[in-house]
Amino acid sequence: MTQVAVFGTGSWGTAFSIILADAGCSVRMWGRRQESVDQINAGMNTDYLPGVPLPKSISASHDPGEVTHGADLVVLAVPSQSLRDNLRAWGSAIPDNAAVVSLMKGVELGTTMRMSEVVVEVAGIAPERVAVVSGPNLAREIAARQPAASVVACIDHDVADRVAAACHTSYFRPYTTEDVIGVELGGATKNVIALAVGAAEGLGMGDNTKASIITRGLAETTRLGVRLGGSPMTFAGLAGVGDLIATCMSRLSRNHTFGVQLGQGFSVDEVIARTRQTAEGVKSCASILQLARDHGVDVPIIEQVNLVVHEGRDVLEMGQALMARERGREVRH
Repeated sequence: MTQVAVFGTGSWGTAFSIILADAGCSVRMWGRRQESVDQINAGMNTDYLPGVPLPKSISASHDPGEVTHGADLVVLAVPSQSLRDNLRAWGSAIPDNAAVVSLMKGVELGTTMRMSEVVVEVAGIAPERVAVVSGPNLAREIAARQPAASVVACIDHDVADRVAAACHTSYFRPYTTEDVIGVELGGATKNVIALAVGAAEGLGMGDNTKASIITRGLAETTRLGVRLGGSPMTFAGLAGVGDLIATCMSRLSRNHTFGVQLGQGFSVDEVIARTRQTAEGVKSCASILQLARDHGVDVPIIEQVNLVVHEGRDVLEMGQALMARERGREVRH
């Protein structure tokens, strides 16, 4: 039986733990709060997936050493902007022979590093041991065992295949790729595009508007990903357009829901106060924009979202600015 350590007890970390358990793995989760640990050991994560019974092969602890003891895989599902500090605290507990799996979708503020790059730098893990999982995987639907597919990316195909085998169930189908860059950039930027789509919905705009933002958002994502070394085909797949559609259109998406409330006239601080949550796109839009500027990539939607989130621009002005841009070719060569 594969032993898996999962760091993070949020909705996606818990849903992925359910997948692993259903695939036959023994799962130990690390929780920052003792309350979360106690809930999981009692068979349910009430804070994040209320009403969803957890498989008996899932347990939890606040002790990183206990969680990682004998682990074949170590899954990281903490908020992306807290990864560095978390790894400094317990990264040394990761076993030397374990593959490390990132579920996080963000670009680090300040360094503009992808999550796999942070793992390599801070924890001293070789790049060929680091895998990334991304796709249209809304946690609540996964927890309900609704069919979904995803992508496992690692520069070492054998490691990707090993991770895929550990999370393949009757309802969760993982594919493999070596394109870590493309998969990570697709997962990070779709959160920002989802804020824009949600904002359009909050303003009362219809499907034409939302489809246009999604499509042009995909163009921005692809331009940036390819410039950084990703494959254009990745962005046409599950970790690209697949994840983008799910995140932009579903009311289960935290980023979409956050954007809707921005479009309805609430400020960022007001939305956070109302929901007690911050969407990943809110935190990552500035770092993704900086990454794009550093590499000379034009990302107008991401730029406008950043102005709304961090500089207080009115959402309606965002739309007007995008529509007033100089005309151009749809496909740039």
